[in-house]
Amino acid sequence: MSQDLLGAAPPQASNPPSNPAPNPPPPAPPPSVPYRVEQRPGKATRGQRIALLVGLVVAAWLALQLFASVLMPFVAAAGIAYVLDPPTRRLTQLGMHRWVAATVMMLAMVAATLLFALLLYPLIVVQLGLLIGRVPQYVVLLQAWAGEMMTRLQDSFGRDVVNDKVRDLVSSQAGSMLSYLAPALSSVIGSGFAIFNVLTLIIVTPIVAFYLLRDWPGVTGRIDSWLPYRYRDVIRAQAREVDRILSAWVRGQALCCLILAGYYAVALTIVGLDFGLIVGLAAGMLSFIPYVGSITGGITAIALALAQFPGWRGVIAVVVVLMIGQFLEGYVIYPRFLGDRVELPAVWVIFALFAGGAAFGFLGVMLAVPAAATIGVLCRFWLRRYLRSPLYLDPPPADG
Repeated sequence: MSQDLLGAAPPQASNPPSNPAPNPPPPAPPPSVPYRVEQRPGKATRGQRIALLVGLVVAAWLALQLFASVLMPFVAAAGIAYVLDPPTRRLTQLGMHRWVAATVMMLAMVAATLLFALLLYPLIVVQLGLLIGRVPQYVVLLQAWAGEMMTRLQDSFGRDVVNDKVRDLVSSQAGSMLSYLAPALSSVIGSGFAIFNVLTLIIVTPIVAFYLLRDWPGVTGRIDSWLPYRYRDVIRAQAREVDRILSAWVRGQALCCLILAGYYAVALTIVGLDFGLIVGLAAGMLSFIPYVGSITGGITAIALALAQFPGWRGVIAVVVVLMIGQFLEGYVIYPRFLGDRVELPAVWVIFALFAGGAAFGFLGVMLAVPAAATIGVLCRFWLRRYLRSPLYLDPPPADG
């Protein structure tokens, strides 16, 4: 009663029970989610890296050896896709879908090829037929020229030094060497058309090139995702350097070859050389091999001019055309389109082309310049590392 009048008493803590309940166990993970311990991958050893590199090189070499006869259209298609990728990328930046841009570029390339075939191919075939038909006439002219030269040598040095047997031998051998030109030229043309057969050129290569060009960003991205994490930045830097050199060489060299071929073909035809078209086109297209196109075209053009023109005026005109072409090539065309961007020495390119041709035929010639550019970039990379390494900077031991 008194507690009710004075107010409610403050609450008192209740006594804890004598037997407290145990703590509940931690909840078990659900059976659908297994309990895993994340393990980090082990560190790759030096032997594993070397084995991977050697394995890739051996696999590429075996693939070239086994499938060289069927790889040519695919390599050609990859080259076409590589060359056409920059303009295709510009079209996509303008809002065009990738497959539409690839279709436009492939149609433009096919149209240019058909235009060349319709306009120039008949003329080239006619001039080649005339050239092969005139080989016997050139044999007689060469024999007469060789005999006249040997007679002059006899008059200058005496018959004891240059006798009649030597003169007859030189004259006959000069004619026989030239007589082999016609069947050799026919066999070269036949083998060339056997390599570039209709199925490969018209069907396989354009189709493969279109798909590669359409999927080029995905292909390069997939290859980039396969790069090892440790060396990814280094490999990307070297790949960009190879792309810079190779793209400058391929696109610049293609423009130089086309300009020189057009100049020589038109100029030699204007001065009246009978086979100026094929000689000029051959000299221009072979100019991607340093010095080979100019030397071969010059010797052939001068020899044909000597056989065709009775006086020296026509020969001098041909020589002037060749000299102007050399001036344009050395001081205008090559500095403008190639310049110092291409770090491929001429001797290295010649060796790569001949080595690739000897190893894998025409396929090796197609792969020679990319391989030469890659090897050159890697050699410069390792040279820079060597010049910064203790192997080069380690001073000699002190005396005493």
